[in-house]
Amino acid sequence: MTPAVRVPEELSARVPVEQRGPGLDRDAVRMLVSRGAEVAHHTFAELPRLLRAGDLLVVNTSATLAAAVDGWIGHARVVVHFSTRGDDGRWAVELREPDGRGTTRARAAGPAGTEVCLPGGVRLVLEKPLSGRSERLWWARVAGPGVAGLLREYGRPIRYSYTERDQPLSAYQTVFALPSADGAGSAEMPSAARPFTARLVTELVGRGVRFAPVTLHTGVASAETHEPPYPERFAVPGASARLINAAKAGGGRVLAVGTTAVRAVESAAGADGVVRPRAGWTSLVVTPERGVRVVDGLLTGLHEPEASHLLMLEAIAGRAAVERGYEAALQGRYLWHEFGDVHLVLPGQNRDRPLTQSIAQATASETGPRPM
Repeated sequence: MTPAVRVPEELSARVPVEQRGPGLDRDAVRMLVSRGAEVAHHTFAELPRLLRAGDLLVVNTSATLAAAVDGWIGHARVVVHFSTRGDDGRWAVELREPDGRGTTRARAAGPAGTEVCLPGGVRLVLEKPLSGRSERLWWARVAGPGVAGLLREYGRPIRYSYTERDQPLSAYQTVFALPSADGAGSAEMPSAARPFTARLVTELVGRGVRFAPVTLHTGVASAETHEPPYPERFAVPGASARLINAAKAGGGRVLAVGTTAVRAVESAAGADGVVRPRAGWTSLVVTPERGVRVVDGLLTGLHEPEASHLLMLEAIAGRAAVERGYEAALQGRYLWHEFGDVHLVLPGQNRDRPLTQSIAQATASETGPRPM
């Protein structure tokens, strides 16, 4: 797709699928399936019969935070979006203006030293922009009770203008979400995993599909200008690295559930294609020029034409496949955004990459007895 293409406003998913009719569950969303330039139409509940024994789904366990909190700068009301928790206890935040419709619009932040009064006696002081390329996100120091308690008591999920109404935090949690001990989490839902239900996971496991959990805490997206992602905290544990390497060595397909899972796994992969345990911050942006080293396919939502995520899809599937898939999604009236339909990108015949000797060797070296 090109930036000249626009998604019609009526194709924005305004409420979760389970609120659109009686008897519907999360897995009732539609699923466009791409294999190279070939496309097919399914519902998400059909996923188990589209995968095969030995396939591995990489899932993000980051929990969604109630990251939006009302505040005041002097007498002016603002909304603070808590984006990313830094290692030193600071938070990257975005300041927004209420738009009178329950959502927000962009607002100029700064200067350094600006103080924002928050509920519960919490004060937020802006220190410096997160990046030299934009002043949308600022590092801020919080004085008073901790941010985790503030979000639990006064926070609500970040909501954008295309949604119909506020939703409870539970609507933004995936079945894989796990709370973080330090209060970190995702400012916005890792939404590709939203259609999974416990029943569907059970069926997949019964058919021989395995799961590898990773964590990537996603920050606040650039709703207006679609900036590339900023550095984000991630972790690929040793057990998941071994599962991924074993799947590759055994001829299985490694399918990432969401662009966040791709970013985490590819950040832990060496140039030899071997995934090793790793945790920290990643600045990786997956592009066609960089390519992918591990991921064979992707389950993802439908992204706006300007979104940087489309470069990742192109790196995995190729430009022609992405353009054909999005053409079919528009023609088929699929729904966009976090409560919308999904896109499963499977490797075509020419995308099944041969195993590298290094992966097989690494897997063999990692499958011996391990201390408990």
